[in-house]
Amino acid sequence: MNQYLPILSRCPLFADIEEHHLLRMLTCLGAKTETFDKKYTVFAEGSPARYIGIVLSGKVQMEQTDYYGNRSILNVMGPGEVFAEAFACAEVPALPVSVIASEACEIMYIDSCHILHTCENNCGFHRQLIFNLMRDLAEKTIHFHQRIDVTSKRTTRDKLMAYLAHCAKQAGSNSFEIPFDRQALADYLEVDRSGLSTEIGKLVKEGVISAERKKFTLR
Repeated sequence: MNQYLPILSRCPLFADIEEHHLLRMLTCLGAKTETFDKKYTVFAEGSPARYIGIVLSGKVQMEQTDYYGNRSILNVMGPGEVFAEAFACAEVPALPVSVIASEACEIMYIDSCHILHTCENNCGFHRQLIFNLMRDLAEKTIHFHQRIDVTSKRTTRDKLMAYLAHCAKQAGSNSFEIPFDRQALADYLEVDRSGLSTEIGKLVKEGVISAERKKFTLR
């Protein structure tokens, strides 16, 4: 597990936990790792919501597909980020979403019951772990509300501009790179891809933005 320490030390789940304690904690938690190829299903919708995932390398995206096969991308997670923790902690019987490898990745699994219930060793750092988990869930709730603010806009143009403004604010710059290609961006904004491409073209022509693949600049 030593090779994962640089990534795990940046993981919000292990904030303020020293490295020598972290190695002991991973053993206590029964952490396991697995590698996945691009487009592989890491967690499938309908499967038991038992495990919390941590991205060690690559990226995954959380998706939801409706009855008619329309895909919505809910979030994208990279190295050091946690996913599926809300469902695991809520002990829902089945995952309402899927987690897909958007590129080749390595994932660490932790059984949520090992976090929610202290072990027989009564490890002192376990309380910090639970606090970190609560803080992570709170931050994810804020992100969820930010996404609602974007997708609740009436038009494709308004949704796109609200999303780009949020990305610029997060990057601290008017030039930034988004984690989506055009189809994935359309799925995230819950709009038609052709309509999205048309709006991007209009905004570029009007001088409001510049766009090159995943790179955008707000003029």
